[in-house]
Amino acid sequence: MTTDTTKQKRAYLCALVAALLWSTIASAFKISLRYSDVLPLLFYASVVSTITFFAYLSFLRKLNLLRDLSKEDYLRSAVLGFLNPFLYYVILFEAYYILRAQEALTINWIWPISLVLLSIPILKQKIKLRSILAIIISFLGVLIIATQGDIFGFRFSRPTGVLLALGSTVIWALFWIYNVRDKRDEAVRLFLNFVFGSVFIFVAMLLFGKIEIPNINGILGAVYIGLFEMGVTFLVWLRALKLAKTTAHVANLVYLVPFFSLVVIHFVIGEEIFLSTIIGLLFIIGGIILQKLWY
Repeated sequence: MTTDTTKQKRAYLCALVAALLWSTIASAFKISLRYSDVLPLLFYASVVSTITFFAYLSFLRKLNLLRDLSKEDYLRSAVLGFLNPFLYYVILFEAYYILRAQEALTINWIWPISLVLLSIPILKQKIKLRSILAIIISFLGVLIIATQGDIFGFRFSRPTGVLLALGSTVIWALFWIYNVRDKRDEAVRLFLNFVFGSVFIFVAMLLFGKIEIPNINGILGAVYIGLFEMGVTFLVWLRALKLAKTTAHVANLVYLVPFFSLVVIHFVIGEEIFLSTIIGLLFIIGGIILQKLWY
C-alpha cells in the first residue's frame, strides 16, 4: 500500500514536472508566432489538445461519461470553450505577438488578482481593505513592467500589447469563475472545452480568411503548445493535486513558473531580461501571495 509520504513525494514530482513544462511555454509562443498567424497556430494546438484528452479518456475508459451528460452540460461546455481555449488564447497570442515574451508572461500573471476583482460582482464576495492593498501592489508590478521602470514618466512602449495581456487575465478569470461550480469529471470538461473551442477557432479562421497550414516549424510549435501548454501538463498537474495531502502542498510550486520562464526566455529566445521585469514580477507575485494570506 502506498504511504502518505510516498504519495506526497509523487505529488511534488508531478507538480515540479508541470511547472518545468509550463516554464517553456512563453518561449514556445514567441517562437511559434514567427512561423504562423495567431488563428492557425491556435487551431492546430487546440486540435492536438483535443486528441490528447480524448486519448486520456479512452485509456481510463471514461468516454462513457459523455453519454451521461445533459444538453445543459454541453451548452455549458460550449460557453466555457468559447472563453478558453478560443477567446483567451486569441487575445494572449496577440499580446505575445506585440510584446516581448518576458512582458507578456509577467503581465499575464496578474490573473489571480483579476479573479478576485471579478468575484466581487459575479460571486458577490466582499473584499477587505488589506486585500485592496495587495491588489494595488500587484498592479504596481504591471506598471513597472509596462513602463520598463519609468513609472513616473508613465510612458508605455507597447500599450496595445499591455491591454491585450491584461484583457487575457480577465477572460481566464471569468473561465475559472464559471468553471468552479462545474462538478463533472475534470478531464471530460477539458475535452469538451477543447472540442467546442476548436470549432469556434475554425469558424473564426473561415470568417477572417486565415485557413492555412503553417510550415514545419509552425506545425511543430502548435504540437508543442497543444501538448505542453494545454494538454499533457494539465493532466500532470491534476495528478499532482490528487496525490497531494492538500492542494496547498503543491500549489505554491506554480509560482516558480514565471521565474523559470525568464531563464528559458533569456537562453532560448535571447531576450535581455530587464531588471524592471524582475522587480515587477516580484511585486505581482508578492501581491498575489499577500492576497491569499490576508483573504
